[in-house]
Amino acid sequence: MTKIALVTGAARGIGLATTKLFLEEGWQVAMVDRDVPELDSAAAELEGVKTFSCDVSKPAQVQSMVDEVLAQFGQIDALVNNAGVADFGPIETTDFARWRTVMETNLDGVFLMTQSTIPALRKTKGAIVNIASISGLRASTLRVAYGTSKAAVIQLTKQQAAELGEYGIRANCVCPGPVRTKLAMAVHSQEIIDAYHDAIPLNRYGSEREIAELIVFLCSDKASYVSGQVIAADGGFESTGVGLPALRT
Repeated sequence: MTKIALVTGAARGIGLATTKLFLEEGWQVAMVDRDVPELDSAAAELEGVKTFSCDVSKPAQVQSMVDEVLAQFGQIDALVNNAGVADFGPIETTDFARWRTVMETNLDGVFLMTQSTIPALRKTKGAIVNIASISGLRASTLRVAYGTSKAAVIQLTKQQAAELGEYGIRANCVCPGPVRTKLAMAVHSQEIIDAYHDAIPLNRYGSEREIAELIVFLCSDKASYVSGQVIAADGGFESTGVGLPALRT
């Protein structure tokens, strides 16, 4: 029987790369995003997908969308909570509206999507993969809202694993480091790129495909005894501590 993955934030970046890899592995995919034009454009040349418009921070929209996915596909075998927003600024100037905008999508969205898909995932003994960030593992400047939201996603993943394991549902978390997305390349100056290359042991950005490989593995039967884990796909960035280039020689 063909397996069904539900991927949020599927219109671009890691979500789209994950969708394409699922298709290569023989899955079908429910592509979810709130950017309908971008979503339709991304899906236009793909076979084995259906698109669903949804803002994952809105409870009514989430439940309606999940119901529609089940009506179209009949089952959900994997949930990939990838949808997220970024807002960078210091604590002193991050007002509450900016804070809530980040939390609503990055944290509330994961909670709502999980809650709404539990009945379907129980039937298939499915898998959940949440996309956090290296910023949820390592504090850094300007990420008070974003980094805190991703740290909360990491803890929520462990909670999911603890509570849902008795139903045969696995939950894991992927924390990407710097990834060469179109958005990142548009906002990262050469100085920032060079600094990351110095700080990452592999001396490069990751690719969207490399992150997708880990996500799809964690959703597969090959990871059938893996649950509650937080895996950084970051070229060794999180493991290096201070990691000053001057200390390497």
